[in-house]
Amino acid sequence: MTKHRMVSDLMTHSVHRVHADTPFKEIAKMLADHDITAVPVVDADDRPLGVVSEADLLRREAALPDAAGLLAILDIPPLEPGKAPTTADGLMSAPVVVARPDWTVVQAARIMDHHGVKRLPVVDDTGRLVGIVSRSDLLRIFLRRDHLIREEISGDILARTLGISADEVSVDVTDGRVNLRGTVERRSLVPVVMRLCEGVDGVVEVTGSLDYRTDEAAAVRPPAERTRVLP
Repeated sequence: MTKHRMVSDLMTHSVHRVHADTPFKEIAKMLADHDITAVPVVDADDRPLGVVSEADLLRREAALPDAAGLLAILDIPPLEPGKAPTTADGLMSAPVVVARPDWTVVQAARIMDHHGVKRLPVVDDTGRLVGIVSRSDLLRIFLRRDHLIREEISGDILARTLGISADEVSVDVTDGRVNLRGTVERRSLVPVVMRLCEGVDGVVEVTGSLDYRTDEAAAVRPPAERTRVLP
């Protein structure tokens, strides 16, 4: 059976992190030095509290007093003196949304979309940080080579799962687009084949033409009732 890639397959395992009292400048330097766009904020037990991103840092800078008077033109009120956050606990986006290593790519993508976030800290069974997965990490599955997608469909789905040989159904994959042609035994198998192929990591779309030898619905359809003429 085809198997979705797990978050553990795609996540970054070596994660830079900061603590709640980490200063603004230290966070900014960490992002620049390591060419990253965000960093998790963790507590003393390495459990995520939130995430500080470049956008969070820029938001803080944009809210500082404006000596040039540009904020007045843009109608953006500056923060009162002493109100601008200077450490991670005031800068971070919280509460944090996390993922688990055994989640599928589909699960992680749906959580990101639902919460409108670009990355998810990954935690183990104890809630401790073990990695981080980003939208760009999830998109890597669509860079799978066509021949690997074709082998998974032909071998795992058609041959081993459904018992359909290469002589019965041919599989062509170009840029992640799967084209199926051939004949399956039963009509009910057609949507099953299409659905399983659509679920393969890296598949963009599934098209083609599948015929069938037997229509089960026609075979069990009751005969038309006969009209009985009473004497």
